[in-house]
Order: sequence, then structure tokens, then C-alpha cells
Amino acid sequence: MGFELPVGTDPVSIRKRIEAMEQLLERSFRIPGVNYPIGLDSIIGLVPVLGDIVTTAMGAYIVWEAKNLGLPKWKIWRMMGNVGFDALLGVVPVVGDAADFLFRSNTRNLRIVKKHLDKHHPAARTIDG
Repeated sequence: MGFELPVGTDPVSIRKRIEAMEQLLERSFRIPGVNYPIGLDSIIGLVPVLGDIVTTAMGAYIVWEAKNLGLPKWKIWRMMGNVGFDALLGVVPVVGDAADFLFRSNTRNLRIVKKHLDKHHPAARTIDG
């Protein structure tokens, strides 16, 4: 596809993989006309039951990567709560689909990981812009 994901276990590689997963799940497409970003979480979530299972598993991958970084347990629990809340919302037929557009658990979890990395691994910091 034109991009390469790092396979290392260093903080920089893990950060890039988490950022790529968040991009895929939350901001990989734009709705024409309104220019609103959506991702696979919103699209796959439209498939009843199976879509919610798949997107929850993909969100859990971000939590697993964060655990491998050594984030404190309370941050891991907070991230799991975000994924769990998103999964619970997804169970409700229409509300869950609307919530996928508004409650972005993966973006919230990426923010938690970035704050941790910026504080504890400053070499992994990237310049956003």
C-alpha cells in the first residue's frame, strides 16, 4: 500500500503501530460534503454483532500494545474501560452506530499512550503538524 509498519519492540515502533491502528479505526476516510473523518470502527460497526466483535478486538490490540510499553495498571484499566464502553454502546442497535461516530475510544486511548510516552520516553516523541 505504500507504507511500512515497524516491527520492533522499542517505544518508537510501538507508538507508530498504535498511531496507524487509531488512524485506520477512527480517521481513515472522510465523509464527502461535510469533511468529517470516519474509520473502520464506524463502517464495520454497522454489521450487527460481528462488526462490534471485530472492532472491539482491534481496539483491544491498542491496549495490548500499551501493556507491552509498560503503562501503569490504572492507565491500562482506563483504556480497557474506553474499549468496553464503546463495545457496550455498540450492542444497542441504532445508538451504537451513532456512538461510533461520536465516542472515539481508540483516539482516547492513543492520547493516553502519547502522554505516557512523551513523559517517560521523550525520544519516542513526534512533532505533530
